[in-house]
Amino acid sequence: MNDRVTWQMTAPRLLAIDIGGGTQDILLWDPADTVENAVKLVVPSPTRIVARRIQDQTRAGGDIFLTGRLMGGGAVTQAVRRHLQGGLRVFAQPGPARTLHDNLAKLEAWGIRMVEAQPPGTSAVVLGDIDLPALQRALGEFAVDLPTQFAVAVQDHGFSPEASNRRHRFQHWERFLAEGGELRRLAYRQPPPDLTRMAAVQEVLPGALVMDTCAAGVWGALLDPQIQKHQEQGLVVVNIGNEHTFAVLVRQGLVWGVYEHHTGLLNPTKLADHLHRFQDGLLTNQEVYDDMGHGCCLRPDYPGYGKPFATLVMTGPQRRLGAHLPAIQAAPFGDMMLTGCFGLVAAAGQEAIV
Repeated sequence: MNDRVTWQMTAPRLLAIDIGGGTQDILLWDPADTVENAVKLVVPSPTRIVARRIQDQTRAGGDIFLTGRLMGGGAVTQAVRRHLQGGLRVFAQPGPARTLHDNLAKLEAWGIRMVEAQPPGTSAVVLGDIDLPALQRALGEFAVDLPTQFAVAVQDHGFSPEASNRRHRFQHWERFLAEGGELRRLAYRQPPPDLTRMAAVQEVLPGALVMDTCAAGVWGALLDPQIQKHQEQGLVVVNIGNEHTFAVLVRQGLVWGVYEHHTGLLNPTKLADHLHRFQDGLLTNQEVYDDMGHGCCLRPDYPGYGKPFATLVMTGPQRRLGAHLPAIQAAPFGDMMLTGCFGLVAAAGQEAIV
């Protein structure tokens, strides 16, 4: 490898699925075809789809039974709470119930009843990040065969029945930095045991490569040719998603710092302030956590002063929050919304040559 990191796009034919809070972005990667002719989809996220199904039952005044698998919470949790507030009943199997909270006792305190079988008179709502039959139907309508290999990105807070899930999630990033911060190590065939959302994906897609959405987005952004030439000096890569904003200090495939917050709690002024102080090594973990974000951490040998990571890179569907900042707008292969998918493909290809 040269002194500049070059990510390899040598993955076999696969379906890359980047599951965010607002959308799920889907790319059918085929090395035998040009990327311009690839099959691509940007559709509502599973959390929004399931939330709408719960809302339909709330409007109809019906009790619901949650089944399926653990998935992302967000809109699903909000919809369940509104259903309960409407005086309607919610039954759930323990596994998918952990979509809402890892502590089942807390869910029972909300009024959710844990059961194994569907109670009579309820409507079943199937939870899960991956709807394989829907993907088969959608692609089949256009005479496209579903690949046999998959790479999937989800945001996994990890199993945390007692402690703050924000704190628990950020401890994962702290460990990652302490262990060297190699970006390629964030792609898993066997995810850490506490990353239960990734495990649920692999129950549906055995052997799938899984990543965190934040890591996939960063990896994808680094594929933009206008960004690769700055890797030697270091970059601040910011992914402003629909629900989460994630930034890293990265140089030649090594991550030196991580920042994560909720997009809905940021405005252009706060974002600029946080990023500038993150770059200078002056933003603290406690400040971000107290602001209801996830946190901020740096490697102890990060130089900080003098802005050695001077180039700002921005991507994500809410990147307008940083429109006033002097940033390179990352759009690998000309498609910003598929940045995470391209990161997944690159991770799968890199895996083959590491």
